[in-house]
Amino acid sequence: MANQSSSCPILCASFNQDNSGFAISTKDGFKIFDSNTGRLCYERSFGAFIIVEMLYSSSLLAIVGAGEQPSLSPRRLCLFNTATGAPLRELPFLTSILAVRLNRKRHLIERRTVIPLLSTFHRRLLVVLQENTYIYDSNSLAMLDTIDTVPNLKGLCAFSPSLDGCFLALPASTTKGAVLVYNVMELQSHCEIDAHRSPLAAIALSSNGTYIATASEQGTIIRVHLVSEATKSYSFRRGTYPSTIFSLSFAPSLQLPDILAATSSSGSVHIFSLGFDTNQRSKKSISFPGLILPDYVNHALDPAHRHVLHNAVSAGVRSYAVVRKVDKAADSPEFATCRAVVSLIAYNGYFQEYAFSINNQNESSWSLEREFNLLTLVSDGAETS
Repeated sequence: MANQSSSCPILCASFNQDNSGFAISTKDGFKIFDSNTGRLCYERSFGAFIIVEMLYSSSLLAIVGAGEQPSLSPRRLCLFNTATGAPLRELPFLTSILAVRLNRKRHLIERRTVIPLLSTFHRRLLVVLQENTYIYDSNSLAMLDTIDTVPNLKGLCAFSPSLDGCFLALPASTTKGAVLVYNVMELQSHCEIDAHRSPLAAIALSSNGTYIATASEQGTIIRVHLVSEATKSYSFRRGTYPSTIFSLSFAPSLQLPDILAATSSSGSVHIFSLGFDTNQRSKKSISFPGLILPDYVNHALDPAHRHVLHNAVSAGVRSYAVVRKVDKAADSPEFATCRAVVSLIAYNGYFQEYAFSINNQNESSWSLEREFNLLTLVSDGAETS
């Protein structure tokens, strides 16, 4: 996620596919951290970068320069090996690179040998430009497909790292909040979803590729759609007044993503509960002035499904939050107690980690577990180059 403002020292921040690590960049270089311990694992100081993307916890990074020096062009993608401290391959483009995503698909091959099971990986590399998105096999860098898109000035995209539901989401309109969902493994369009009346500001896919969350430039309503059927499952009200949504992130659930986190220009972190069973609710309609909603959507708009941490960061400071872990202790699925770990990067240079919990009365609590300055942290064990 690149910083659109020059007032904050962090230029971009990103978590890896399973949120076990994260990267930040500044005008001087980039750093890689372990999410669980906060340890600085690797740093490189040789200029400004606007994109630093990890591939899980491997030594492979995809990096794009900020253009402040000729060797770090925003039109050149570099696949970088942190183990050797050297570039592996480079890809030049005609226009600036706005976003990059990495993934891998694993095939297990059974062998009747001493080693009974070998794994091979077929990775996907996605490069988002203003009007095109390119899909590569990142092992060979062979181009697999090109997607012509509407002008995507912010480089909005979402990518699910699932082995089975590997989807890419891109804006499908510049005048309304429409989303194109593309099947990356089958290399074909999956569906188009009309999510909002206003243009999109944020998109997120659940880790299993089941759900997609969207927010418009208004920032008051966040909607969640079922990808397989392109149907709306939840609508959540973030607030009454417009706000810029900086990030959306699903909990790392293997089945239903129980919670969705959002950060915005208000400085607050919102958690929305997806745990209630919509199938058990009646489908009668509830009327509002100028609006008719199904009963289960109406319940999602109820404040009971929204939990807010106010003033997590200063208003206007860009932030990025992910739900790293979720634990549930339940007497029955309907009355589960949910405990989650929420990690937040503020672009003013700070990392925060919160313990968030919801009890069976739907009462929530937040506890700040860790906070440290990402810009000054030094680790004796970190690799540098």
